[in-house]
Amino acid sequence: MNFSSPAEPFVGSDPVVSVVVPFLDEVDTLPILHQRIVEELSGTAHEIIFVDDGSRDGGTELCAQLARSHRNVSFISFRRNFGKSAALSAGFREARGDIIITMDADLQDDPAELPRFIAAIQEGADVVCGWKKRRLDPRSKTWPSKFFNAIANATFGLKLQDHNCGFKAFRAEAVADLNLYGELHRFIPALLHARGFRLQELAVQHHPRTFGKSKFGWRRFVKGALDLLTVSLTTRYAARPLHIFGAAGMFLMIAGGLVLSYLTALWLLDMGPIGDRPLLMLGVLMELFGVQLVSTGLIAELVLSSSIREDQKYLVRTRIPAGPVQNTREPGSEIPAQDKPELVLA
Repeated sequence: MNFSSPAEPFVGSDPVVSVVVPFLDEVDTLPILHQRIVEELSGTAHEIIFVDDGSRDGGTELCAQLARSHRNVSFISFRRNFGKSAALSAGFREARGDIIITMDADLQDDPAELPRFIAAIQEGADVVCGWKKRRLDPRSKTWPSKFFNAIANATFGLKLQDHNCGFKAFRAEAVADLNLYGELHRFIPALLHARGFRLQELAVQHHPRTFGKSKFGWRRFVKGALDLLTVSLTTRYAARPLHIFGAAGMFLMIAGGLVLSYLTALWLLDMGPIGDRPLLMLGVLMELFGVQLVSTGLIAELVLSSSIREDQKYLVRTRIPAGPVQNTREPGSEIPAQDKPELVLA
């Protein structure tokens, strides 16, 4: 197979843009995708990082040949399927560009959008999330996606139309310490928003799938719900665990106290025995669980206070240390001698 492509500007210098492409059984699309990415970025020093997540259709060998034939192509192959989060994490670690772009390998993401993502980052965004405004997928995928987006926005205080779109662009520092595992790639915008990075959404063209088959499955809903709890806990309450455990515990304690107070009033008013009522067991259990949750939150706070590092408390965007004052005046704009202030000693 001939892998010839347009001239590649990057041969030895560091790339400006890194395109990370995770794939699983997409052998038919890889050569086409590679050629189109090179065409769109022909005027920009770039690299393309293909990450094989355990393909079995010949994509591994084909992509390895691509990497051997092109100096700006990197290839990572997993021994088995570890998931998209692991593939993205490996790609981020390999990337050397100042701008990192992720896209799927099924040709539903259009490489013609790459210059727009780069421009959005250069204009000041830290993270640019693609939005498949006119999505060409069956309703069995679009409706669950809308529900997921609504829940994620309500949970994390965001207003994104498409959290799970694989077409995204990042400043390199945004993903430098991003710890992805399991199915957390769906929550990359929420994770970076929690760290203070500026998010922007970009409507992109979406194409129907013409090769291969979708990896979508209903089991993702269970995984997504559990990951939603994980991300919510590790972003909103990572530095204040007592707020979530304590709030739930106090709610149970108050509810259990009201139940026991009601039963106590019945007993004092001689309105019948209360020892055989299921409500008594419910009230006692609510009190016990409430105390346990508050205790868990307190223990978590003690552990956190002794282990949290200074660089985990905040993320600095710009730091200008104290030092000699820099002259920012343009040449010829010096203060005339007669206008310079004089030092008067009393």
